[in-house]
Amino acid sequence: MVFYERRLLKEIRKWADKKTIVVLTGMRQVGKTTLLKKVFDEIPSKNKVFLDLENPINQRIFKELDYDNVWANLRTHGVVNSEKAYLFLDELQAVPEAVKAVKYLFDNYDVQFFITGSSSFYLKNLFPESLAGRKTVLEMHPLDFEEFLLFRGTPREFYAEFREMDERKNRVSHERSIKLYEEFLAYGGFPRVVLSETPEEKNAVLDDIFKSYFEKDVRSLADFREVSKLQELILLLMQRTGSKLSITRLASELGVSRDTVYSYLSFLEATYFASFVRPFSRSVDREIGGARKVYLCDTGVLNRFSRVSSGAVFENAVFNELEKRGGGMRYYRSRSGTEVDFILKDSGVALEAKETGTPQDARRLGKIAETLKMRENFVVSKTFVDEPGFISATDL
Repeated sequence: MVFYERRLLKEIRKWADKKTIVVLTGMRQVGKTTLLKKVFDEIPSKNKVFLDLENPINQRIFKELDYDNVWANLRTHGVVNSEKAYLFLDELQAVPEAVKAVKYLFDNYDVQFFITGSSSFYLKNLFPESLAGRKTVLEMHPLDFEEFLLFRGTPREFYAEFREMDERKNRVSHERSIKLYEEFLAYGGFPRVVLSETPEEKNAVLDDIFKSYFEKDVRSLADFREVSKLQELILLLMQRTGSKLSITRLASELGVSRDTVYSYLSFLEATYFASFVRPFSRSVDREIGGARKVYLCDTGVLNRFSRVSSGAVFENAVFNELEKRGGGMRYYRSRSGTEVDFILKDSGVALEAKETGTPQDARRLGKIAETLKMRENFVVSKTFVDEPGFISATDL
């Protein structure tokens, strides 16, 4: 089986021999298990085991009142405590009681843990505060466009800085990549989808991902009385991609309380299905209290289960590319209605997503960015614009 190297692999390798619990979290089917199995194979020691904790047999290994007895259970897998052990635990949230055993073994034996889970919220709550400083949490997302090209066998050079993307953009490179970028927009970046050959196969995988999310994450992690209401909310959010949310209106349309909507939104964010962006303001209170904009985890999911404009899909794709950078993502809207799609607050960069960028878009963004005292500003355009201040979407 061909292994395609994900960017996050280098980061995990850094922690492979350090005294820490490596926690890899992210939505189901983004490739967490495949990535950790690669790390598992690279570790030269034979004193190691990879356990799928959704398997009831493996769950029993950690169900001991005396945590020292866990070693007797691991011995059947060829793992002993007389030398350094490497334990890989896949989908830890399936066995929440195992966390105390993990802490005990980590504190009292020479053991390295690598853990995966599909919910940041539940993993953070499973680990007690006493594990602060002991764990390293890494988040994994669907493929970005650079990784997509690698999976499709057409890798090329990308640049880390926005300024480089602007100055080194190339029309020929853009034309070579644009058809694949259109496919990326249409079907998204879940690895199994990308590697499927036909549209029918891609859609079937997307259906399976959506079904799996409800069967495994929603039903096992959440305690919602009406799962159908959560499904309805997801469809409503898809229709509002890139738009500000009114909690009151959503509650009215669903026939539930505002508190219920908030709990649904928190769950969707914690399980990486959706992201919510706050408004940019120099006032912390205004940022916290302002209406948030919504984006989905993947444009393939968005296209498969909703009908939204191509502009909204493109803006969502740009968001997903920018999100991996961190940097305090915000959006800006003035009292007069002037908007900027994305503000990277920490680095002082303003970006606008346009399917067809124009010089007028760049001038308008420049004026707003100057007012906001941004360090840089760029228009991300799906079409190629050979002028300063523009980044080709295929280069992001």
